[in-house]
Amino acid sequence: MNWQRARTDEKKNERKKTIYQAAFTLFKNNGYDKVSFNAIAVEAGFTKSNMYRYFSSKDEIFLNVFADLFGLWVDDFSQQLRTLKQEVAAKSFAEIWVNSMLSQPNLLDLMPILFTSLEKNSSFEQLLEFKRLAMKLLYGLTLDITRIYPDIEGEKAFKLLNLSYAATTNSWTATTQSDALKKLYQLEEFQALKPDFEKDLTTSIEIIIQGLKASNQSNG
Repeated sequence: MNWQRARTDEKKNERKKTIYQAAFTLFKNNGYDKVSFNAIAVEAGFTKSNMYRYFSSKDEIFLNVFADLFGLWVDDFSQQLRTLKQEVAAKSFAEIWVNSMLSQPNLLDLMPILFTSLEKNSSFEQLLEFKRLAMKLLYGLTLDITRIYPDIEGEKAFKLLNLSYAATTNSWTATTQSDALKKLYQLEEFQALKPDFEKDLTTSIEIIIQGLKASNQSNG
């Protein structure tokens, strides 16, 4: 299918959504490094020249796809944080984080790519735009965090988000296992090492929160 040139904003947004879906499918199935700009065009039913009317590179496409998914997660997580009372148990905060992340499986699938491939290959200008958007979205979450934990504010609130994000990426990546690894984890001697996304991530975030709060006490 060759798309005719879009002449309205609605049509342009429709075209972009088609490209986003095609790109997500390829990134998830093939990995970032094995996907080309041309392959995304083919998957979306565009000619390469038509694609350039919307995006300049696969990096730009990925960042736009990721930003949309990230924005959806931020909105959902922020709404859930507003249900928590001040100084709620760290486990309750962690469980809300985990449940919110699980509600965005597409985001989870792309998070490892952002760390391992994209940030090494994107241009300064692309990363600058993306990081500014991310900071703007995360700032609202830092305010929610400080309302819940008054002693975790400013840079420490951002640290909580960054560390929790890294823990999420690591825990989700660990759930992708080869057949050999799955077989190994069936052996009783390796049961303690078998990844459990929800349990492992909940524990990690609890430890992060407790550590940040303890650092305040030691500095006080």
